[in-house]
Amino acid sequence: MTPVATTSAAPRVARRGPRVTPAGLAAGFAKYAVLIALAASYAFPLYWMISSALKDDPQVYRIPPVLVPNPAFWNNFLDAWRSDNFTLYTFNSVFRYALPSTVFTMVSSALVAYGFARVRWPGRNALFALCVATMMIPYTVTMVPLFIIFRRLEEAGIGKWIGTYNPMIIPALFGNAFFIFMLRQFFMTLPEELSDAARVDGASELGILLRIILPLSKPALAVVALFQFMGTWGDYLGPLIYINKYTMFPLALGIQKLRQMLSQVGMAPKAYPYLMAVSTLAAAPIIILFFFAQRTFIEGISLTGLKG
Repeated sequence: MTPVATTSAAPRVARRGPRVTPAGLAAGFAKYAVLIALAASYAFPLYWMISSALKDDPQVYRIPPVLVPNPAFWNNFLDAWRSDNFTLYTFNSVFRYALPSTVFTMVSSALVAYGFARVRWPGRNALFALCVATMMIPYTVTMVPLFIIFRRLEEAGIGKWIGTYNPMIIPALFGNAFFIFMLRQFFMTLPEELSDAARVDGASELGILLRIILPLSKPALAVVALFQFMGTWGDYLGPLIYINKYTMFPLALGIQKLRQMLSQVGMAPKAYPYLMAVSTLAAAPIIILFFFAQRTFIEGISLTGLKG
């Protein structure tokens, strides 16, 4: 006899999701209410800047505040930009300061971080700890000694420093402690086998860095580039100390010059809207840059261990 297999259809048990309770609904509602309130509080200053750029002074200082400009003065953007040489200031910010500083910082920080992460040498950990410890020293503590150093170098005939962007760009060739730490953390997550295989094939340490490590580190390098570009784009204190010619002003000093100019020539009805209009145009490139690079930026932050 051939055994006959009998199958019995097992009843399907409907899967139920987590039970929703009134307390859970209340907790979820409270969580999202807090998040929406925080998001609104962060976004409101940006909205106020943009809306103020479309007003005149009576609307800006009216009580209760005017949230929606009526009428909206769209020509404030063009008039404010033409009121001074902001095209030159933008050129200075991008090509004389932000881009060179960003490129130099990326190159130098990557080289130093690779030495701390992958090259074994005596005293590596102690020197890395010293490098990280320098992050605790604020710029306001070192700006006066640095200014004295650069001035004395110039007096000794070693380069031109005061009145140029050199004091803000040349130090970028020696790396940034924060970016060195961040890139080192990322490099240490990459498999050692890749470097070992390249060494077997005769690759030098510099070749390994250029051909293997850096191509795999694009998210981390993007974070470095974005942070450094943002820091130099909006830098006010550094150019204020070293730049003394109007033709070399970056945008931050140009906006301050516009404020002084408007207060002197009696253009009070347009002073605040013009300042907000130029500030909006100055902030727009950073906002657009982050919007298009946010996926790479967030990926780099998560992979380098800098989670909030």
